Amino acid sequence: MSTHADDAVKWLAEREGAMLGRLAELVEQNSYTDNVDGGRAVGRLLADTFALEGLDLARVPSTRFADHLVLSSRGAPGVAPIALVGHLDTVFPPGTFEGYRVDGDLARGPGVLDMKGGLVVVAYALRALAETAGLGALPPLRVVIVADEEVGSPEGQGVIREAIAGATSCLVFEAGRKGDLVITRRKGTGGMTAVARGRAAHAGVAHKEGANAIWALARFVDAAQGLTDYARGLTVNVGKITGGQGKNTVPDEATALLDLRFETSADGAWLEARLREAARAAAEGVPGTSVELTGGVARLPLERTPESASLMERYLEAARAVGLGAGEAPLIGGGSDASTAFAMGIASIDGLGPRGVGFHTKDEQIERATLARKPQA
Repeated sequence: MSTHADDAVKWLAEREGAMLGRLAELVEQNSYTDNVDGGRAVGRLLADTFALEGLDLARVPSTRFADHLVLSSRGAPGVAPIALVGHLDTVFPPGTFEGYRVDGDLARGPGVLDMKGGLVVVAYALRALAETAGLGALPPLRVVIVADEEVGSPEGQGVIREAIAGATSCLVFEAGRKGDLVITRRKGTGGMTAVARGRAAHAGVAHKEGANAIWALARFVDAAQGLTDYARGLTVNVGKITGGQGKNTVPDEATALLDLRFETSADGAWLEARLREAARAAAEGVPGTSVELTGGVARLPLERTPESASLMERYLEAARAVGLGAGEAPLIGGGSDASTAFAMGIASIDGLGPRGVGFHTKDEQIERATLARKPQA
């Protein structure tokens, strides 16, 4: 390692307690995506954590979520920026999973892994570099922290695109995997709502006059589920169905909620088109009904490219030098904001946060020692 890198590692080692203390504060404050006040409180804590000379903060206000945060440094002139991306929201509504606790070598709590731990890592890494080398000696930095990642970043994607335009690489500090494996591939995600409408009638007196919306929806569901192709990495999951008034009434409306996953952008478009064909065919099969689809692809996949593979190898070379694990993770089914950077043509890698398990569960945890410096995997 260089002298600056040695100095930064030493600086971090002396501040492990401060990192854990700030992580505890962040985790204790609920920041469920729809908890706007809680998200804003976490945003204020993060603004304080990232308060560095040479790193400017801008808040991007939202009418639906907490503010998104964008931090930038001037950096060395004539050098393209590096993007560092994360999110401040969690999946746990207030009262469902709360609090921070230490359990031996582990830290537990909502967001400790996904991904408040990763945000602490980014902040203190930048603080260490600022103290030892100075941010002005680095490439320009673009740090983006969105408040809506857990619902697909409907606003955050636009914030990221504007903030990191022109960057040559993007590092995403989502949950670190066992063995420090770097993520280069994630599935794309989407969601659709299918609403079938028909004509109500008495099931005994006027059955013939009705048009059964549930029957039309059932035909659509069967066709939709049939699009799943594990070999191709395509899945369609109809996760919820509602409809009808009672067994003696021909139902005039029914609704289904669908989850979509796919490995390539082309397959995402293909899947949308096939589902719309299935909706038309289902309605034609039950005269007097219609099946309307809303939604579609929400987040494109993170695909492995020669550029992202090269970025990963450079990262792994540095990881090996300090005794970290050095490998590539298999395809990940869940999405992240790395996909937004990828769609811009920016080489992107993910999973660089502290090691842990249990994201999106009440057993969420990290290895405490991996905040300041990951011990050898």
